[in-house]
Amino acid sequence: MSTRERILDAAAQILRTRGVALATTKEIAQASKVSEPTLYKYFDDKERLLLAVLQERLPGLSRVSVLPGTGDVEDNLADLAHTVLVFYQQSIPMLGALFADPERMAAHRVAMSRHGGGPDKAVAIFATYLRAEQEIGRLNPGADPEAAASLLIGACFHEAFLRYYAHGPDAEPASRASAEALARAVVRPLR
Repeated sequence: MSTRERILDAAAQILRTRGVALATTKEIAQASKVSEPTLYKYFDDKERLLLAVLQERLPGLSRVSVLPGTGDVEDNLADLAHTVLVFYQQSIPMLGALFADPERMAAHRVAMSRHGGGPDKAVAIFATYLRAEQEIGRLNPGADPEAAASLLIGACFHEAFLRYYAHGPDAEPASRASAEALARAVVRPLR
């Protein structure tokens, strides 16, 4: 296993248990058996390391392939929604403490923006997909893709939060059936 992979594995484990606010790069370096300067050779800062963990160690939308005009719109959205549900369920413990610290949250927001990350990316992906389906006539031309995408992403986040709240970090992953129900609720009014 490469040094970078060891760092990512250690970071994923530590961030899941301690959160980004409490985890330190020193702790992550020690757990991956590298020096802190070595860690910084691979990742410019802690936010870049967090972003790499979120992109490479959690299920991401880049790994789900849905093409407008193919398959069933509800099934495609369910695939996307299931990925987002699992992603949020795994990332909430990592990011939760940021919400309680406005200064740290502001710094994190700036860093994520600088690195091209952030929660707005999922809404944009869903809206782009819905708009493309709308343009080829598979969704109502009067529908609002951005609003529908925001509703579905918000429902996914809420479901993930409730699962974490009720069962903690060891909660069973959200089922595809949960994602299907959310996707159907959003798509049916768009038809």
